[in-house]
Amino acid sequence: MSSPSSSSSSSSTRGVRAHAVAYILSAMALMLCAGCKPPGKPTTADIELKPEEVRDFAVLYQQNCAGCHGQDGKGNSALALANPVYLAIASDDIIRRAIASGIPGSMMPAFAKSSGGMLTDEQIEVLVREMRTHWAKSNEAPGAPPYTANEPGDAARGAGAFAAFCATCHGPEGKGTAKGSSIVDDSFLALVSDQNLRTTIIAGRPDLGHPDWRNCSPDRPMTPTEVTDVVAWLVVQRKPNPGHPYPGNEQSQAKN
Repeated sequence: MSSPSSSSSSSSTRGVRAHAVAYILSAMALMLCAGCKPPGKPTTADIELKPEEVRDFAVLYQQNCAGCHGQDGKGNSALALANPVYLAIASDDIIRRAIASGIPGSMMPAFAKSSGGMLTDEQIEVLVREMRTHWAKSNEAPGAPPYTANEPGDAARGAGAFAAFCATCHGPEGKGTAKGSSIVDDSFLALVSDQNLRTTIIAGRPDLGHPDWRNCSPDRPMTPTEVTDVVAWLVVQRKPNPGHPYPGNEQSQAKN
């Protein structure tokens, strides 16, 4: 038979062990809960970024460029940015400047915050870098005319170059055929810059079936001078004072 003292000692030992086990279990529970988040607490991924914090190219392009330049850069109302010939003749600085400051004489607005837009300099760099990463091809346009003209164009010579390289699709006076639209249309010429005309002649509009400078004629590519001269001829066709009533509209406006 156990003595009263030994029984008391055994009970005390069991009590200490029970307290120890409870302490250990509580500590383990706290450690497990430390890695959990309370129900409903958002993670970093759940928190919506501020507009100036977006760095994802797909998001930036979709929000700022796709409306005019098309899904995946394939062109829409404006030229295709995924055109490798365009990316071969337009440097990073040219593209950066176009995004940041817009293009005078065209519908391309300025996107940089410093110019009244919404994009930071870092976001513009993401667009410039990733356009080239996604869509440029090495050695795509060897021998292409330069992005900007090196000399003034001659409109008289341009008429001859237009007849040789452009009239088959756009008609002898540029007013269009079944194969191509009018490129002397008043509204069209009022909305495009001289540089846009040049870029289109060199890089083409693959989305519209417009060939680049190499394929406007089956005989040979256009020379840089011929490109410059055709632009000069088109500029001469542009009506002065864009936005004012054109002669063709004056009669209808007089009746109203």
